[in-house]
Amino acid sequence: MSLLPSSSSVKQFVYLAQQIREHEGNAAKASGCDLFTLMERAGHAAFLNWKSFNAQQTLVLVGSGNNAGDGYIAASLIKQADRHVVVCAVDENKELTGDAAKAQKRWIDAGGEICNFSADALDECDVIIDALLGTGLENTVRDNVATIIKAANESTKPILSIDVPSGINADTGQPLGIAIKATKTITFVGVKQGLTTAAGKQYVGELIFDDLAIGESFVELASPSGKLININSFKGLGPRALNSHKGSYGKLLCIGGNQGTAGAISLTSEAALRAGAGMVRVHTHESSIMPVSFGRPELMVSSNNLQHALEWASCAVIGPGLGQDEWAQNTFNQVIEYCTHNNMPLVIDADALNLLAKQASPKMPTRCVLTPHPGEASRLLKVSTGEIESDRFSYVQQCAKRYSAVCVLKGAGTLIADGKHTWVCEEGSPALAVGGSGDVLTGIVGALLAQGLDCAEATCYGVTLHAKAGDIAGQKNGERGMLPSDLFCIVRRLINNIKP
Repeated sequence: MSLLPSSSSVKQFVYLAQQIREHEGNAAKASGCDLFTLMERAGHAAFLNWKSFNAQQTLVLVGSGNNAGDGYIAASLIKQADRHVVVCAVDENKELTGDAAKAQKRWIDAGGEICNFSADALDECDVIIDALLGTGLENTVRDNVATIIKAANESTKPILSIDVPSGINADTGQPLGIAIKATKTITFVGVKQGLTTAAGKQYVGELIFDDLAIGESFVELASPSGKLININSFKGLGPRALNSHKGSYGKLLCIGGNQGTAGAISLTSEAALRAGAGMVRVHTHESSIMPVSFGRPELMVSSNNLQHALEWASCAVIGPGLGQDEWAQNTFNQVIEYCTHNNMPLVIDADALNLLAKQASPKMPTRCVLTPHPGEASRLLKVSTGEIESDRFSYVQQCAKRYSAVCVLKGAGTLIADGKHTWVCEEGSPALAVGGSGDVLTGIVGALLAQGLDCAEATCYGVTLHAKAGDIAGQKNGERGMLPSDLFCIVRRLINNIKP
């Protein structure tokens, strides 16, 4: 069975900014155009998206690079459309070069003027077009530009950023001191990886992509750093055979739920049932047997003879509510050893990740999935949480390679890596920012492993199902106050291809 998307469309990939700079010229040439034509197309695409704001007065903020050229083209088109537009430059006297100079001349020849930035221009406009800084920014934003960005953000006016929100590192998504908080960002040629995860995802607002009609050529030249996935990327599991039975869909063992934390493993195990696992057994602390059993009678629950439970299972998950005491450590050691020697698929989450991080030379099962949030990833890789968030693409791959596992790095723009490939989940909502949400994800991934998917496809599909369910729950009843158990029925409908 293979569920991973195989699309070769450029819009499904993400790239490093340097890759785009290196290959866009050749892609343009192969497509029968030059770089100035690309600038014209970028400005026109920005103009078309500007129309959605229905603005009477527009302020275009420009720097001195090619990003400014896109802004000048857009300003010229807005002027031609008979709408009032003001162009403010970081330095109105700075002489531009190359294609940006040609775009600036077009604006001036059309009767446009260039002025220095002023607060009055902000007060009078309905929308701001941000063409200050492009993808080449590597150092902290200079003070004169930072002042403009700060004023634009504080104005609360809607902002359309061209290519990247000014101040954002296009590869990591981190603001370099300060960055524009865009309402929409239209990015060109290839999606920059930093716009899809962490802070970058927050700063871009709605992300719009335009390949400027060179996508087919570009995708042949550049190797992507990752692939974007969403619920529509997957064809789903398909109908079940009429003569199938519970044993046809796997035996999943869920391990966790120390004294006082039965709820975590309860969420995991019920999520596994809702995601289609044929049979689910829970191995838990003796004090948690009653709470788990009472909450969901369909589960088999025990606290003794872990070896027998492991021999029964076809795959396992460990971690939710596990704790880090002696019981947890002994349980963890036995599970790791069994799964390693018997080639059993294993999902490691929560406290089991913290126990794993304490091991100097961990033995790992061949088929293994790790599901850390940034704090857990920091312990696994012995770096700070800030470092993890500062370069999520790099660290998710490091984690996958170090532990020879498929690794999920949870958060805005969840990343999945297997040591060779990286996937970026486009979906996901702040509604999922509640304790227990990750426990549900672990159960979903475990259930997909039980139904025969390999580690990478089970993880990618599971993350996407979970994220989409969070989106739907948030849209239906609001982002605040969602319970992780609210996801169960939505996940069930999604996995059965029924509209929630």
